[in-house]
Amino acid sequence: MKTLFFCLIAVAVALLLFTRIVEPPNQLDYLDRFWPGQNNAEKLASDITFDEASAQKLNIWGVNAPNAHRKRPVLVFFYGGGWANGDRDHYGFAARAYANRGFIVVLPDYRKVPHVHFPIFNQDAAAAVRWVHDNISRYGGDSDRIVLAGHSAGAYIAMMLTLDRSYLMSAGVKPSIIRGTVGLSGPYDFYPYDSRRSINAMNRWPRPLETQPIAFARKDAPPIMIITGTSDDTVKPRNAILLSRKLHELGAPVKFRAYNDLNHEDIVMALSKPFRSKAPVLQDSADFLMKVTEQH
Repeated sequence: MKTLFFCLIAVAVALLLFTRIVEPPNQLDYLDRFWPGQNNAEKLASDITFDEASAQKLNIWGVNAPNAHRKRPVLVFFYGGGWANGDRDHYGFAARAYANRGFIVVLPDYRKVPHVHFPIFNQDAAAAVRWVHDNISRYGGDSDRIVLAGHSAGAYIAMMLTLDRSYLMSAGVKPSIIRGTVGLSGPYDFYPYDSRRSINAMNRWPRPLETQPIAFARKDAPPIMIITGTSDDTVKPRNAILLSRKLHELGAPVKFRAYNDLNHEDIVMALSKPFRSKAPVLQDSADFLMKVTEQH
């Protein structure tokens, strides 16, 4: 009995240290990596510098199929963290999830507050997309079938690149290379700035409406899926509702999903194997993105 007791104490201490030392997204990545279930995805490349000026890097994930006759669609996934936190190495769970659904997945980093402010993180993201368009064929990806997705601040970045043509144009690629976009729990209409993080990230820009994705909603946008949770207290569902409504009123191709009782973290957690029973976030988003890559 004493041995069992001390084993339980050791496990409890180890878990406590794990949760204290390891950041939450990385905790999720560890769980996902060792959780039972099919996983054929692997990291095809890591620590690739996609922009010399910013020194930012990316990782590439996929199911290694050297004899595949057709190149696979490419998903560039931007992680969240309030424009101030996050690391591409902590989001392997998202990359594996989509790679196992048939995508080559690219996870780029971007510069963050307080070292930079709007619009630098969007410009870094556009540089990553440019690199992907120019180089992804070497890793089995189809540069003519690129889609974007992201969670929270990453959803904001993905939506800004999708709706505001200036970022990709300035990076040297045509905005039309984006076949579609999925935004998971993103802020799209939050001016006046509604949190300390948005104030810190945006308030130095002299024209605040230019920070808002909803200001760039357009009829000719590529297909967009906007996902939220009804219990999200971090990024209120009104962001998703208002952008979806605006795109719909303009006649743009948009789909809206609100998962009952899911909060901000639940939406991204549902991409991982241990928590997919929360809601079909992965299935719905992957099906949508795959479908738009197959359209001409």
